[in-house]
Amino acid sequence: MASDENGFAAVSRTVVSYAAELIAGVERTVVGERNVRTAQGNAWAAMSADRARAQARADVDAMVAALAAQPRRRNAGERVPGDLVSSR
Repeated sequence: MASDENGFAAVSRTVVSYAAELIAGVERTVVGERNVRTAQGNAWAAMSADRARAQARADVDAMVAALAAQPRRRNAGERVPGDLVSSR
């Protein structure tokens, strides 16, 4: 029984291995040898995306800080807190 399970696992690993090689070969054919994605390329893309998100977050934080530092403008019809006069 155990040898059957080991045999099945070995066959499964072999099938997955051949499928991975086939997919890699198709990728090389479709996009070209120079454009194949690598772990290093994926890591660089992820790092660049993280930096872009961090920069965007810093830009928004700076805008919010600039808006918060400005004096608040009041509209002509806006009520001032503590105003007891009714506008009706």
